[in-house]
Amino acid sequence: MREGTGSRKLNASIRLVWILAGLLIASGASADSVRCGSKLITEGDPIEKVREYCGEPTETQRTWMTRQPRFEYGGQEIPFEGSEDVPVELCTYDFGPNKRVRRIRFIAGKVDSIETREHGNDR
Repeated sequence: MREGTGSRKLNASIRLVWILAGLLIASGASADSVRCGSKLITEGDPIEKVREYCGEPTETQRTWMTRQPRFEYGGQEIPFEGSEDVPVELCTYDFGPNKRVRRIRFIAGKVDSIETREHGNDR
């Protein structure tokens, strides 16, 4: 009788591990990407691509930050000495009540982060 109880506990533990792994994978995917229709937006995408695929945001906040200057070469950003002011935009996309609100942060015109928020509102 004890063998049956032990194997049931093991099976339940294995199922729990798989469920938790699935949740971690799902939460990781939503944290750094957003789907607009059939198009996927990820970190590093230019603001023009986001606007083309997702349309205009519901709300936009704009500010500036100072950072080390950099230039792009071979798909990588290479920093160099000095400082520069770059725009920071925080754009909120409300896709309606059946989807979650996404807040996309752009630094110097590129997606820096994507935050998943609560469900959207009726338009």
